[in-house]
Order: sequence, then C-alpha cells, then structure tokens
Amino acid sequence: MYPTTLAVIALTFSSYVLQPVFPNCVPPYMATRMLSATCLLLLTWVNCSSVRWATRIQDIFTVGKLMALGLIIVVGLVQIFNGNYEALTPQVAFSLEKTPTVGQIALAFLQASFAFSGWNFLNYVTEEVVEPRRNLPRAIYISIPLVTFVYTLTNIAYFSSMSPDELLSSNAVAVTFGEKLLGMFSVIMPISVALSTFGGINGYLFTSSRLCFSGAREGHLPSLLAMIHYKNCTPIPALLVCCAATIVILCIGETHNLINYVSFINYLSYGVTIAGLLFYRWKKPSLYRPIKVNLLVPVCYLMFWALLLGFSLYSEPVVCGVGLVIMLTGVPVYFLGVHWKEKPKCIYNFIERATYVGQRLCFVVFPQIDPIEVANSSEWTDRSSGRSSLSANS
Repeated sequence: MYPTTLAVIALTFSSYVLQPVFPNCVPPYMATRMLSATCLLLLTWVNCSSVRWATRIQDIFTVGKLMALGLIIVVGLVQIFNGNYEALTPQVAFSLEKTPTVGQIALAFLQASFAFSGWNFLNYVTEEVVEPRRNLPRAIYISIPLVTFVYTLTNIAYFSSMSPDELLSSNAVAVTFGEKLLGMFSVIMPISVALSTFGGINGYLFTSSRLCFSGAREGHLPSLLAMIHYKNCTPIPALLVCCAATIVILCIGETHNLINYVSFINYLSYGVTIAGLLFYRWKKPSLYRPIKVNLLVPVCYLMFWALLLGFSLYSEPVVCGVGLVIMLTGVPVYFLGVHWKEKPKCIYNFIERATYVGQRLCFVVFPQIDPIEVANSSEWTDRSSGRSSLSANS
C-alpha cells in the first residue's frame, strides 16, 4: 500500500517540476522516473540521518502547502465574486454524455478517496507523539475537517476558471489554473505543488518505515527491520526497504492504475481492520482501551466500505482484482516466513548471517529494550470493570 502511494506522490512531484520544461506535452517517461527516484533517495537519506530533520521538513512543507492552497482558494473566490462561476452551475458541472452507473460513481469515490488516504497515518507514529492518548485524537479531530474544508474550497476555486473538460484534460491542474489567473506569477503554482508533494513523500516515508519497524518487532518481518541506528536512533533498514520497494513500483506502474490499486487495497484493509475492531468490542468488551470511540463511527464506516468496494469490484473487476492479487501475495510470504516455525537450520544460519551483515552496513542495533516479543502478548482488561488484568510477560 505505502510504497505504491509513495510512487504516486513522487510521480506527481516530478510531473509538476517538469511541466514548465515541457509545457506542450507530457514529460518524458524516463525523466519523471529519474527525478522521482532522486527525490525519494534524498528524503530517505534525510530520514536515515535525523528524526528531527525529517519532522522539521514536514512542518515547513505542510505550512507551505497550506499557503499555496490558500492562494488558490483566495484567487478562486475572487473570481466567483466577480461573477465567473459558469462551470459551477449545475447545467455545466453535471452535464454528462450519459448517466453514470452506480458502479462508476462508486469507482469515482474510490479514486477521489486517494487524496484523503493519509487520515490515519498519525496512528503509526504514536510512540513518537507527546502524550498520544490526548494529542492523537485531538490531531485527528482537527486535521480531517480542516483537510476536507480546504480540499473542497480548492476544487471550487478550480472550477471558477476551468470547465470539467478542461480540468480532466490537464496534465497539471494547478499549473493550468495559474496560467489562466496568475499571469506572470503562474510559476508559483508548479513550485507550490512540488513543495507540497515533496513534504508528502517525506511524511509517507516517515510513517511507512515505522509500520515496517513495528511489524518486525512483532516477528512478522525480519528482525533487522526492528533495529535503529546506534547514534541517530533512526530505523535505517526499514527506511531502505520502503525506498527500494517504491523505486521498483515507480519503474513498472502508471499513475492512474497505481491510484486504483492502492485505493482498493487501502479500503479493503481499512474495512477488515474495522471489522476486527467491532469483533473485539463484541467478544472482549472488558479489554483496556486507552482511546475509545462511539460504535456508531465504525459501524457507519463499515456500511459505506461494503457498498463502495462491492460496486467498485462490479464496475472494474480487473483493476480491483489485480489489487486483491497484489495484496494476497503476502499470504505465502506469511506462511513461509512467520507461520512456519520449524525451518531447516541452514535457513536460520542464512538469516543470522544476513542480519549480521545488515547491522555492519547500517550501523544498527536493537533498542535498549529488545523489541522482539518472546512471550505471549498481554490482554489488559478495562480498569473500570474491577476485574484483574492478565499478567504480561516480555
């Protein structure tokens, strides 16, 4: 999921950077791939070098992104107040050659959801969040409405100067918007979008590497990925794996198909996860839950998820099927790598040797507390229930 998302954002970055160089055509295939890979390698080096550098880049480029979106919104609203809102009228905005099917509408929702797919990424870095029980819900409650509000106004601003056909035919919508309305200052748009996607790549690298790191601590990935640099405390092996996987996907995929694949896989994973949450709320109601939400939220999401994926699968069975096959490739890897406990000694010797070489190359060690759990996981009961909790061995 996350290398594919990284690939999409990196390709968007290179497209906007190269658009002024190739104003009348699509940038060359090799140029976009090479620039995307260069950007990815640079940010991987930054994340490997310092957590502080990575977070500072994220803060700076997030502010820059919001400023650029603010400029688009202000210019668009000025256009609307001056009476230029023909493309927003229902006769134009909803003029279609043929009525879309329910499946096509569901697929449109699925593709558009890619823009909002970062809503849960803060959950992956809870160990590095100050007071996560308080700040994690607060950040999510603030960020999701803010992003929805800003994205909605941005699209309204785009339609103040472009018809639906112009918007669909544009290779870089913000560049077209800037050329129409900003005149000599139109160069601001590709720069702003490039900075925005640069920050997005950094954020995805930061969070997805922590996902690999956590998986390795649970024994679901090689133990080398659970190690951090002895001095910088950065998960270098996990970062390198994410970077390598993204570069492979960059070389073999097209942006449109990648968005379809990752959107389907994203929502399939989210739906299964939320179904698991509801299952545990039903079967183990006394489990201790530091952060708890009303059941109405996951139930509504699950209903929406089922309709969305069902109609999308009906509308685009090949694309969604390929996404499902990509996801299922992890099943044999799980059985061979995790479930199969009694492996031949030669395999363990190879893993031990490879881990040793990786440690020497990356200068990484386990954190002070061994991250690989060697005993059963804990099952804490709700402290308010008055029942004693099961002891946790680690």
